[in-house]
Amino acid sequence: MTRLRHPLLLWRRLDVTLRDLPLGLLLLAASLLPALHHHGTQVGGVPDRPLDALGLAVAALQCLPLAGRRRWPAPALALVACGFALDQLAGYHLVAGTALPLALISAGAHLDRYRRTTLLAGTAAFAVLAVALTRVGTGEPLAEWVMFYAALALSWGIGAWLRSTRAAEAERRRRVAEDTRAAERARIARELHDVVTHHVTAMVVQTEAARHLTAAPERLDGALAAVAGTGRQAIGDLRRLLDVIDPGHTGPPSGEGLLPLVERTRRAGQPVEFTEEDAPDAPRGGAGLVAHRVVQEALTNALKHAHGSRTTVRVRHRPEEITVDVGTDRARSAPAAPGGGRGLAGLRERVEDLGGDFAAGPRRDGGFAVHARIPAPAPAGGRE
Repeated sequence: MTRLRHPLLLWRRLDVTLRDLPLGLLLLAASLLPALHHHGTQVGGVPDRPLDALGLAVAALQCLPLAGRRRWPAPALALVACGFALDQLAGYHLVAGTALPLALISAGAHLDRYRRTTLLAGTAAFAVLAVALTRVGTGEPLAEWVMFYAALALSWGIGAWLRSTRAAEAERRRRVAEDTRAAERARIARELHDVVTHHVTAMVVQTEAARHLTAAPERLDGALAAVAGTGRQAIGDLRRLLDVIDPGHTGPPSGEGLLPLVERTRRAGQPVEFTEEDAPDAPRGGAGLVAHRVVQEALTNALKHAHGSRTTVRVRHRPEEITVDVGTDRARSAPAAPGGGRGLAGLRERVEDLGGDFAAGPRRDGGFAVHARIPAPAPAGGRE
């Protein structure tokens, strides 16, 4: 495969003019073959004329401009059309006449400006050529001229269709790229929300608690140490997130287990009962990360809206899925900080993207519950 790709890559790296030149040379060579003389396009009834020096120049004028049919479509079409007119008026009737529909297709596909002007000029030139050939030769019935013009118009139409198809494909790719960028921005926003909100909320709660410990220096020192530790953890998580976002980062996304997350929440003053069943020995990829984010966001909300209330976290790892249940008792006081609901909406999108189920809402006893079922394949080497 490498040997086959190498010449193809070299060919694609060549200038487009050099890549189009062989077609013109091939058509020119075919026009010079004695067996193909007078076997080209014939309109107007002009008598055949043997190939001579002028005929060679006419053949070159029709074929060689095809090298510029994509880079300079309008000049290439004009030169080919002039060569075709001389070919028909002189009676050479060369195979090189095939270059005219090829040039029309290329002009229809690659001409960006003055397309309507080119069409009008081409139609006027065709009318002039038809009158000239009628005077020089025996002429053609009107129907023949109409058919020939329709064939030339069809060549232009094929090029215009190719142009529209190419433009539609470019537009589709642009939209896909925009959608991909939007999805990536949304993913990054969710990641930043999950990481920053959790740690900052814990720091705010810990700082508020420290304000009431000025009379107990030993407890105040512990509270401030917890704030500093949470800040360092936030910096580390942000660095890991930026490493994942960095295109040059090749390592796997790093993450922590659920227990350190629960311990930080406990240090922030939230009583948490944590249970994890059948924890796998190996990470479970995207499903494991989403489960981690569900627990993180639920604990963050518990800190913000029900600080000090009992919270239960239960995570069950099964061969085909991970289930997460987080429940928080009724808040003992007013919420410490308002919530925008963005975190729960982001979690719902994450879980549903993996084909799972997500639910979050108040309980009958006044508390709040979060449930997530996340499909996940069994980890290699993990428990069945």
